[in-house]
Amino acid sequence: MEVEMKIRGLMMDPVTNMPIVVLKEQGSETVLPIWVGVYEANAIALEIEKITTPRPMTHDLLRNLLVGLETMVRKVVVTELKDDTFFAVIWLEREGQSISIDSRPSDALALALRMDCPIFVEDEVLKNSKVAAGVSDKVSGDDLRKWLENLGEDDLGRYKM
Repeated sequence: MEVEMKIRGLMMDPVTNMPIVVLKEQGSETVLPIWVGVYEANAIALEIEKITTPRPMTHDLLRNLLVGLETMVRKVVVTELKDDTFFAVIWLEREGQSISIDSRPSDALALALRMDCPIFVEDEVLKNSKVAAGVSDKVSGDDLRKWLENLGEDDLGRYKM
């Protein structure tokens, strides 16, 4: 079963100094941190902040191609957590045909923001992630940062794109 989530924010892993995208379940307190690369985090941050660049970045190019080909992105799904690596699928629709594309979660999330499509995570991924946890909607960015900082060193830095 797929659980709808939103991007709650971006932060840095205090142990590895790598960016983390924090997904939060709609109507719940469950969050899922996904470690991403610096360039992918930048692509996500640019879209969150609605910053335009002088030339299209890679995910903007993908959006432009899909729009030009009259292809919709129906959803992106974080489908699997295997050997501490997350996997995702981008679901496209063109001329009534569904197409699934294998993707890194970071690229799928950057594209989802640009195409304004829903983000889902398979519930098995949430169950298998040792760092998925409940955090209240009222929690501030500082509280979320403290929560992540209090995770064990075995948890921080172990997940990959």
